[in-house]
Amino acid sequence: MSVNRRAMLAGVAGLGLSAAAGGMAAAQVEGLTRMTAGAVPISQAERLARVAKAQSLMKAQGLSAVVIEPGASLTYFTGVQWRRSERVTAAVIPVEGDLLIITPFFEEPSVRESLAVPGEVRTWQEDEDPAGPVADWLKARKLASGKIGVEESVRFFVSDGLARRLPNATFVPGAPVIRGCRMIKSPAELALMQIAADVTIAAYRYTHSKVERGMRPSDIGAIMSKATAALGGKPEFSMVLLGEAAAYPHGSGKPQEVRDREVVLMDCGCTVEGYQSDISRTFVFGEPTAEQRKVWGEVARGQQIAFETAKVGTAAGAVDDAVRRYYESLGYGPRYGLPGLSHRTGHGIGLEGHEPINFVHGEATKLAPGMCLSNEPGLYLPGKFGVRLEDCIHMTDAGPKWFSKPPPSIDNPMG
Repeated sequence: MSVNRRAMLAGVAGLGLSAAAGGMAAAQVEGLTRMTAGAVPISQAERLARVAKAQSLMKAQGLSAVVIEPGASLTYFTGVQWRRSERVTAAVIPVEGDLLIITPFFEEPSVRESLAVPGEVRTWQEDEDPAGPVADWLKARKLASGKIGVEESVRFFVSDGLARRLPNATFVPGAPVIRGCRMIKSPAELALMQIAADVTIAAYRYTHSKVERGMRPSDIGAIMSKATAALGGKPEFSMVLLGEAAAYPHGSGKPQEVRDREVVLMDCGCTVEGYQSDISRTFVFGEPTAEQRKVWGEVARGQQIAFETAKVGTAAGAVDDAVRRYYESLGYGPRYGLPGLSHRTGHGIGLEGHEPINFVHGEATKLAPGMCLSNEPGLYLPGKFGVRLEDCIHMTDAGPKWFSKPPPSIDNPMG
């Protein structure tokens, strides 16, 4: 689910807590202790191996360099944690040798703080074109007339500025290189994602026990965020949808409060050393109705069908197709129609909450060991309620493995 949309509609509280705020939360949440003491940050050796893999992929595809802007990919390869603005900071990974970081002159000390791999840092002044130092660096290495890959999220004015300075270069998509590295998670990445999932599940169990009649989404979200921080995670989102609002995957702006025999749908996640969890739970405050039990059970089965279909070598789109065949056999849909499953069955996850690839119709990429995806085939009944159960998996040689196990029943919704 989209984090921005979640925050806008769901009355999310306590997002993005600072370290100090997290410490305060830990002092205020009775009975919870940190679960992240064993979290091991990504090492320099691993980042260097990532750069080396990117360079190997670049050679295979005939690329001379790849350009990356701030965001998850910059952090992934260099450790640099920076924000995007009109002032360009970027990295250039050459097909051989150490990489380049370009940044405004006055930002250099701050950028260097998180640079975790060897590389040259070049700066530009406020009255200069940031593309100039990049072009000069590439020309000095005789890389200015080849194919240059551009990460898919790089803004147009950045790539256009480079193209003007490098008229003999050909600019091509850099996604095959970036995705070729980031889609396959290492054991160190999987370990951090497992801790993040464990934190989120523990926070869910704590929060579920505190839900009371009359609470608003923001009340429940605040409890979840404080619990997450107390357990050592960095809260990223705590979406709570109540009653009819649960029928709309990203919620409703209408006032909501906890009522007897109505659905509570929560979609929450955190980060540990930058790696994310994304888990949804749906339960009923009080005794579920027969229809709520029926739909909850159908979603639970849909989740299992997705898990059973997700085998190494299977096209990712086949997982979505299998779930929709089952739902259509029950009278939902067809396809993305309502009542039914109106969104994809799952998305990639890692440093970002949403990464390539997706469990969506037509996705031909074959599943491979190390890929991580959410499994969330919800069912939504407009005007009534919705049910979403979401747990992430990672692919192994033997098939998928859960980061968090699905709950056993609507009567035991947290497991």
